Amino acid sequence: NELDQLVDEILLTSRLDARQADLGAVENVDLTGLACEECARLDVPLDLGDAPQSLNVQGVPKLLRRMLRNLLENAHRYGGHTGIDVQLAPETHDNQAWLCLRVRDRGPGVPAELRERIFEPFYRLPGASEREGSVGLGLALVRSIVQRHGGNVHCEDRPGGGAQFVVRLPATS
Repeated sequence: NELDQLVDEILLTSRLDARQADLGAVENVDLTGLACEECARLDVPLDLGDAPQSLNVQGVPKLLRRMLRNLLENAHRYGGHTGIDVQLAPETHDNQAWLCLRVRDRGPGVPAELRERIFEPFYRLPGASEREGSVGLGLALVRSIVQRHGGNVHCEDRPGGGAQFVVRLPATS
């Protein structure tokens, strides 16, 4: 099962790097619904703010689901099963509408000097091992998927301890 997942991740990484168009049809995706499904699957709280609404992006649904799933699995792997939450909200920057997705954990966090390296294929933080179920492709896939959708992702400290992965994607109406 783990070997199948590794092969799938390597193939997807290769396809994303090659910018192949056969990764799925681009459509209007309800990111709120997708986040609700993935958070429910892992029993993770989802904060949609004071006025929950459907928040949409143009994209490939299976890739966006994979991005969110990888972030949630990463949070579980390094942050344990408690203290993980997801926030999804609209934002405006430079007169453009964005959707901001934050996946937050209460793990050890990521040292500031390694926050870019963790998005490199096969890179793992010092001390990480295969027994934790990671070969270092999950966050590389997240970045590739987000960039393919015209967005950006970064890691920062979570207030009160832990890591916070912030994804911004262009919003659609």
